[in-house]
Amino acid sequence: MPRFNSVAVIALAGLLALPGCKFIKTADQQKEAAAGAFDPDKLVAGIWDDKVLPYLNERAGSLKDVTSLASSDLNAAAAKYGHKEKQGNAPYTFAAKVEGTIVAEETKSRAAYVDVDVDGDAKADVRVAIGPAIRGTALRDSLKFVNFNEFKNQIEWAEYGKAFNIHVNKTLLEKLPRSGLTGKKLTATGAFPLPSAGQLPQFVPATITIGG
Repeated sequence: MPRFNSVAVIALAGLLALPGCKFIKTADQQKEAAAGAFDPDKLVAGIWDDKVLPYLNERAGSLKDVTSLASSDLNAAAAKYGHKEKQGNAPYTFAAKVEGTIVAEETKSRAAYVDVDVDGDAKADVRVAIGPAIRGTALRDSLKFVNFNEFKNQIEWAEYGKAFNIHVNKTLLEKLPRSGLTGKKLTATGAFPLPSAGQLPQFVPATITIGG
């Protein structure tokens, strides 16, 4: 036994004597990793006021103009109001402004929404998400100044898209009324992916006002 103890002591002493060798505490390693960690919520908050809102305000056309042009000339609508990532098979996403009257509401679901008539015929022309859960990544996908290649992988890209929905819900949608919405006026600026034929555009607002 003494012989084995002596060997262990010598081995440890040799390890400590190696140049540049040092022990790092686990807590220190965690701090170093956290300092460079991917934070999609922080990234979105950092560009929201200075880049996202000005871009959407400038790019957006009225919902009627956007959908009308998209149905007659998709390429022209895409050039004027839309954006599409080169990777994958995602549909075009369009920036638009919605102004009209709420004709239906669904606020019991976490993915709550209101249907809005924009042309005065008392029929829904668009479905506007009001959270807290928001389906899809329309806000991210409408922006020309962000792209998939800036991110490490598909997971980060997906988390970044989700962060837009979280941000708009926390800063805007959770403050909206949740009852008696039908009949009220709605004004919003945001984005929607090109819908399938016969389906309502699924609109995600970046700004919204209900009832003035």
